[in-house]
Amino acid sequence: MSDPVSPLSGARYDGFATVREIGPLGMITLRAKTGTPGLEASVMAATGCEMPAVRHVVVNGANAAGWMSPDETLLVLPYADVAGALSKIADAMKGQHHLAVDVSDARAVFRVEGAKADQVIRKLSPVDVDLLQPGELRRSRAAQVAAAFWADEGGFTVVCFRSVAAYMFGLLSTSARPGAEL
Repeated sequence: MSDPVSPLSGARYDGFATVREIGPLGMITLRAKTGTPGLEASVMAATGCEMPAVRHVVVNGANAAGWMSPDETLLVLPYADVAGALSKIADAMKGQHHLAVDVSDARAVFRVEGAKADQVIRKLSPVDVDLLQPGELRRSRAAQVAAAFWADEGGFTVVCFRSVAAYMFGLLSTSARPGAEL
């Protein structure tokens, strides 16, 4: 297997907020009905995170588990840990109907940071950012791009499809341009 490459080679833009591509990150889409035996144990084994509540993300160091839909959890971890995590999931879910897929190379991840990072998200997404609670994950749009994002100390993490990474970076950077503050 070749060394992972982030879609935009770590692109960065410094405006009134900082936008930077982070990665490559490991990501696993885990699909199984809520309550399936072994599901919570598989999330814990793969990431060290508790199973996230509806529309939430649980972060544990470099790992995270995010609720994406009633039967989908996104696991985020170091790229090199994906194969081991998939094996742990298979062990914990043995005999149960599920799907665990490495989607690391199909996603791009960005950080929007700074005191006014929320303004970048406000301009692009129809989400009331003031109502976001700590650990709350939203699946929405950033302009016309499907995205998931969550807030934490210092900013927002934004996940999108790799195929639109350059477009997303352009959207985020343009929205963070000095003089474009709300």
